[in-house]
Amino acid sequence: MIVVLFILVLLATFLVMEGVTWCTHRFVMHGFLWILHKDHHQVEPGFFEKNDAFFVIFAIPSMLLIFFGTFDHVWWMQAIGFGIMAYGFAYFMVHDVIIHQRFKWFTRSNNTYVRAIRWAHKMHHKHLNKHQGESFGMLYVHKKYWEKIRRDKKLMAGKVKVAYNPMTDQVEN
Repeated sequence: MIVVLFILVLLATFLVMEGVTWCTHRFVMHGFLWILHKDHHQVEPGFFEKNDAFFVIFAIPSMLLIFFGTFDHVWWMQAIGFGIMAYGFAYFMVHDVIIHQRFKWFTRSNNTYVRAIRWAHKMHHKHLNKHQGESFGMLYVHKKYWEKIRRDKKLMAGKVKVAYNPMTDQVEN
């Protein structure tokens, strides 16, 4: 029974972390800790960014929960710690590998989810300062980005050529 509860707490923590990440990104990274996040929006040379400090900031509670949960035999602390760690791994894979391609592992994906998450993040990065941002989450993709990617796929799959007419400011078939 404890194993089932452990897995449920871990999964619940993973899901809650998306909300925590959204709030942290919106109000902390684009707020009083913009000094650490700014170089992520305004690209500077080098592999590492000040923004990478947030990896450590999120890793600390995870490690402490796993540590104290293990040594004090408190299973739910371990489950929460591992849930945060699992979200951190998913965040790394989506944000650093798939979106920003800091590691060239999945560069040619045509998956709808991958394209939608990349487009949402691109819309987030079009804002170079800490104000007027959008799409602060990481794994959840807003409906409007899914719809945009589906429209693009339909256009690309169709045999009809679509042209832009600058004189009428309309798309013609």
